[in-house]
Amino acid sequence: MALKWTLYGDGGTPPPGGVVAPDERLSWPRTIGLGAQHVVAMFGATFVFPIIMGLNPQLAVLMSGIATILFLLIVNDKIPSYLGTSAAFVAAAGAIRAQGGESSDVTGAILVAGVILFGIGVLVHFVGGRMIDKVLPPAVTGAVVMLIGFNLAPVVANIYWPADQWTALATMVFVIIVSVVVRGFISRVAVLMGLIFGTLFSWFLDAVSGPLTAADGSESDRMANFANVGNAAWFGFPESITQADGTVLSGAHLPTFSATFILLIVPGVIALVAENAGHVKAVEEMTKRDLNPYMGRAFMGDGAGTALAGFVGGSPTTTYAENIGVMAATRVYSTAAYYVAAVVAILFGFSPKFGAVVSAVPSGVLGGITVVLYGMIGLLGAKIWVDNKVSFGSPLNLVPLAAGLVIGIGDVKLQFTDSFSITGIALGTIVTIIAYHAVKPFAPKDWLGDHQGDDRAGTPGPTGGPAEGPVAR
Repeated sequence: MALKWTLYGDGGTPPPGGVVAPDERLSWPRTIGLGAQHVVAMFGATFVFPIIMGLNPQLAVLMSGIATILFLLIVNDKIPSYLGTSAAFVAAAGAIRAQGGESSDVTGAILVAGVILFGIGVLVHFVGGRMIDKVLPPAVTGAVVMLIGFNLAPVVANIYWPADQWTALATMVFVIIVSVVVRGFISRVAVLMGLIFGTLFSWFLDAVSGPLTAADGSESDRMANFANVGNAAWFGFPESITQADGTVLSGAHLPTFSATFILLIVPGVIALVAENAGHVKAVEEMTKRDLNPYMGRAFMGDGAGTALAGFVGGSPTTTYAENIGVMAATRVYSTAAYYVAAVVAILFGFSPKFGAVVSAVPSGVLGGITVVLYGMIGLLGAKIWVDNKVSFGSPLNLVPLAAGLVIGIGDVKLQFTDSFSITGIALGTIVTIIAYHAVKPFAPKDWLGDHQGDDRAGTPGPTGGPAEGPVAR
C-alpha cells in the first residue's frame, strides 16, 4: 500500500472543489512539485529549532525525512503529515545545558521522550482516544503548552536579542508583516523568508555602520560568516559544525542518559500529544475520513521518529501545521507528495555544505525569529483553551493552572539535594497536572459543567484544528 496510489483523473490539477485523497496521486511531475512545496513549508522551523537547541541542523533535516517515512508506514498511509523538528523541547534543552549537560544528554532525553510517546500511542490504540481527554483535559494541556513557550522568553532577552538588537528588531518586524499582510503560500514560510531578510539586513548594517562593539570593547561583524561553507563537502554524513560565535553543533552521536535531564524534557511529551491529536483532527476534517482509529498510530509514528532521531543525535520530531496548511490550500492530501518531500529532505541531509550554510545564520537574526516563535508556542496554549471553551470562572481551572504557569514561566526551582532539583517546565507541569486532578473530585458540580474543557461529549480534541501562520508546533 505504501508505494501504490490510484491516479486521480488524468493526473492533472484537480477542478474547483476537487479533492485528491491520501491514497490517490496526481501525475508524478505534479506530485514532485507538491513534494518540493512541502519541503519549503517545513524548512524554516525545521532547521532553526535544532540550532537553538545546540544540535546539528543538517542532521535534523535528514532525520525529518526518515521520520516522515516511518510515520507514514506506521499509520498505513492514512494520515498525510510531515514530521519536522519540534519546538516542544527547546526550553528543556536549554535547561539541560544550563545544568552542565552536553548534546548527548539532550538527545538521550529526547530518545526517552520518544519512547514514552510511542508507549502512549500503543495505549491509546487499544484503549481509545478518550483516555487522553481524561488525563490531559484541554485546561491542563493548554497550560503546559503555554508555560513551555513562555519559559523561553529569557533565552531571547539574554542571548539572541542582545547579540544584535537592530537586526533582531528588523527581522521580527519583517516576519510579522509577511505572516499577516502577505497572502497565500509566502505567509506560511515567513520564518524562512525572515532568515533570508535578516541575513541580508545584517550585511547592510555592516556596510553602513560597521561592526558591533561589545561591552568589553571587542568588535565583531554582524553578517553571516560563510568561511566554513567553502570547506564543507557537497555530500557526506552530518559532521560537527562550528558557528561564528564558537558554538559547536555536534554531528551524529550516541545518546547518554541522566534521570535529572530526562525529567526536564518529559513534559514536552504533553505538547506533542496535544499537537498530534489536533493535527489528526484537522486532517480528519479536511479529508472527511474517520481517523480516530489511527490516533494511537499517529502517536506511535511520532514517538518512533523522535526516538530514532534521538538515538543518532538528532532533533525531536512532530507533525507540522505548515504542511497541513499546504494541503488545505491545494486540496491535495496524497501521501505520495509526502514521500517525495521526505526523499528531498534526506538528500539535503546528506550535504554538509547545506548544514554549513544554515549554521552561518547570525545570532541577531535568530533573535528576531525566536521572539516570534517562542511567543507563538505559548499562545498555542491559549488557542487550546479558546478552541475548547475552557472557563476561568471556575476556580478548578483558574487556581491550579495559575500556580503551574508561574512556576514554569518564572523557572521556579524545588531543591531536593545538592545534585537534584526540579525546575521550571518540569515542576510547573507536575504542579499543574497533580494539583488539577487532586482537587477535581472535591470541586462543586457546577464547576464541572459545560465550558470546562473536559469530560464533554464532542470535545474537538486538545487542539481545535490547524494553526495559521509561519509555525505552529
